[in-house]
Amino acid sequence: MIKITLFSFGFKHGYPEADIVWDVRFLPNPYWVPELKEFSGREKSVSSYVMDNEIGREFLAHLEPCLLFLLKSHDAAGRDNITVAVGCTGGRHRSVAVTCHLQKVLADSEFDLTVYHRDITKE
Repeated sequence: MIKITLFSFGFKHGYPEADIVWDVRFLPNPYWVPELKEFSGREKSVSSYVMDNEIGREFLAHLEPCLLFLLKSHDAAGRDNITVAVGCTGGRHRSVAVTCHLQKVLADSEFDLTVYHRDITKE
């Protein structure tokens, strides 16, 4: 069974070492909403702001099957592990929200999944 490492990060804190990198800086940014700025993508209000809109829903509709296809294909090809990174500007809102969503999508899969948020506490 392939080991999947899934993590969020902020581009302004450095580009990650990963096999697959998704740039989600096109999604709505809660940083510019005063009542959401201080929270992270782990909070429902922030994740809803990021993903519960036309572009967010369309992105997830493409991302979920694509990611599952890639992971299953790498597993079938005999890869031992693969690292998937999701990035936004600071690594606190959009990338965290998407990473948490993908964690739920992959939770019932056959993959050995590790999830973390590299830059969630950085300014």
